[in-house]
Amino acid sequence: MSAGNNTKLGILLMVITTAIFAIQDGISRYLATEYNVMMVVMIRYWFFAAFVMTVASRQAGGLWAAAATQQPFLQATRGFLLAAEICVMVAGFVLLGLVESHAIFASYPLIIAALSGPILGEKVGWPRIIAIGVGFVGILIILKPGFTVFSPAAIVPFIAALMFALYSLLTRFVARKDTTATSFFWTGTMGAIFATLAGVWFWEAMAPSDWLWMASLCMFGALGHWFLIRTYEVAEASAVQPFAYLQLVFASAIGITFLGETLPLNVAIGAAIVICAGLFTFWRERRRAISE
Repeated sequence: MSAGNNTKLGILLMVITTAIFAIQDGISRYLATEYNVMMVVMIRYWFFAAFVMTVASRQAGGLWAAAATQQPFLQATRGFLLAAEICVMVAGFVLLGLVESHAIFASYPLIIAALSGPILGEKVGWPRIIAIGVGFVGILIILKPGFTVFSPAAIVPFIAALMFALYSLLTRFVARKDTTATSFFWTGTMGAIFATLAGVWFWEAMAPSDWLWMASLCMFGALGHWFLIRTYEVAEASAVQPFAYLQLVFASAIGITFLGETLPLNVAIGAAIVICAGLFTFWRERRRAISE
């Protein structure tokens, strides 16, 4: 089976990717409870930018070819947006924990589906609109407005989901003119600039043992992105993207097993509804792509 069509290998790589990113989130949560979120994200991005530039330098044309774009403003905005989203999401981990943060963040594919019409000009039919509505019912079940005192902290991962959805839509938009390598380069370098400008003011002395955790965070971050790149090299994105929801499962397992978190019934039910609605939108898009 040729590269780009090995769906089974792509699914395996996506499962590994989600597990790695879940571990990364667990380490991020630990470090962010001990040190300022902005500093943690800044150091993580330094390593990420170095990884991105190393990958770019080994490709045809080197760094200059990777940086070449007709859309510098949009590419820079993407990089800034992702770095800001990571800061917001890690703050959510500290405020709510991995389980509830990821349950709410799982709504991002539905936000993408809702905004793909006005931003990308895609047709949004009634089946997708219904799926989006069902998904947000799931979010309301997770948040339980009206049944308990609503926690403003619950808005934090939802803001992160909105930011990641906008980042994803911009990624689709710039892909019309730029290569994946170019977008990846701008994601790492612009994100590092933003993270540094924001995080340098919050530098704190870190315990030697925590530097080991930070090194692990950086390693898992680079490894996760490498596996993600490989995933999309061997399989179609529409075939493997539904398996990205496993990050919620892995992150919840880490939160419950190692961080003393719990899985409330409303969160489990709401997350299941959100995932089913998201999987339906992926299925509809895949069917439409096959028919065109």
